[in-house]
Amino acid sequence: MSYQQFAYLYDELMKDAPYDGWVQFVKDRCVKYNVTGARLLDLACGTGELSVRLAQEGFQVTGVDLSEDMLAVAQSKAEDVGVRIPFFQQNMADLVGQEDFDVIGCFCDSLNYLQTEEEVIATFSNIFEHLTDEGIFIFDVHSIYKISHLFINQTFASSEDQVSYIWNSFPGESPNSVEHELSFFVLEERTGKYDRFDELHFQRTYSVQQYSNWLTEAGFEVLEVCADFENSEPLSQSERIFFIARKIEKAI
Repeated sequence: MSYQQFAYLYDELMKDAPYDGWVQFVKDRCVKYNVTGARLLDLACGTGELSVRLAQEGFQVTGVDLSEDMLAVAQSKAEDVGVRIPFFQQNMADLVGQEDFDVIGCFCDSLNYLQTEEEVIATFSNIFEHLTDEGIFIFDVHSIYKISHLFINQTFASSEDQVSYIWNSFPGESPNSVEHELSFFVLEERTGKYDRFDELHFQRTYSVQQYSNWLTEAGFEVLEVCADFENSEPLSQSERIFFIARKIEKAI
């Protein structure tokens, strides 16, 4: 997937995202599950908004993303606030060559951008190999309910002076998947005219049980499954599902 101009518009689209909630969630789980180290890999870090915030909270953050443009924005953010974060361009399904981390996070439903079951399985396996013993993996995904009832066949729009967008969502070809068709209209201040940028994005999710099975098969112990930044189990209409898993020693 090429993010092209979307990399520079992503923060506009995500300006109301609960970033503070993700940061607090990570901090709380590190305390709850006795994580003593501070090395954290922000997988699919995007424009680095969470990477920077986590670094400001004392984590030793490394960021990985597939998009060169996203990483350019992320690097600029880190430099602007004076935090040092190494960023690397990699596909999360082909993660190699990184050090071991105490925490690996894949936030903002980024895992849902993987298109096949095989890619999810490979990602879980690679994450296992890059965690310290007893390290934890935290990620969140869209629920099947959200994909099916809150995205598919829905239209979202925003109209502002500098940037406007129209966002249409359609059923994907795979089960529990959605295609997002986004059109951005960005003001060119020199001419007073709007430039149009179009993007197509694919997301796919699975059941809680399926994610849990894949984690277990990869060698993880599933510590907790909760929803919507709460400490309670997912309900039928929960929208965002959180998983916390610990690396355990594989049987020889």
